[in-house]
Amino acid sequence: MDYARGCLLKLQKIISYATLAISIVTLILVLRRPAPVAAPVAPAAAAANAQSFQEKIDKLERPRTPSDPPAEVRMNAGEINAALAQAAGTLAAGANTPVPGASSGSGGSMEFPGPVPDVKDYQVSMDGDLVRGQFLTQIAGKDVYLTLAGHLGSKDGYATFDATEVKIGDLSIPASLVNQALQKKLNEQRDQIKLPANVKDIRVENGELVFEEK
Repeated sequence: MDYARGCLLKLQKIISYATLAISIVTLILVLRRPAPVAAPVAPAAAAANAQSFQEKIDKLERPRTPSDPPAEVRMNAGEINAALAQAAGTLAAGANTPVPGASSGSGGSMEFPGPVPDVKDYQVSMDGDLVRGQFLTQIAGKDVYLTLAGHLGSKDGYATFDATEVKIGDLSIPASLVNQALQKKLNEQRDQIKLPANVKDIRVENGELVFEEK
């Protein structure tokens, strides 16, 4: 009996030590900065990308006659990252292109929202029909990088996103565990994901973000 009790105590200690080790490794992975999803860009190139982004938004917003075919605007990751940096106020000095949506427009105006509070260091990359985003946020008072990848689309006039990859820090999380909560959050904030009145579809195609006009 004493021998069995001793073995049980040893097993409990082993399990406790293993649990502690797993917890420590998990914490390290969560707090570790993952590999960036986008390569650094020189200030001059970022300024050019921001200008190109604005020009494409202007094209999408430009009034058209009934005889004009619907416009299709394509944006690469560099242009989107430059616009995100400009919205966050982190684009290098010299890039004075106004941020889309900054003026008090209405109706079909194309808005590119700035970062929400406590979220910073946005990066975006696109590959095929997948979009991958990475940003720095706070979880339990700690700065943690969140990486999301998935399929961007639209339905009934609203943007949609189905996650295929989720990482907190350097720790991968099954997307199936996150998608339900993500979809609930998107439904709660439908006003923020409503497409502009003149946009019929949004998607990622051949590594580019595509806006299709009505």
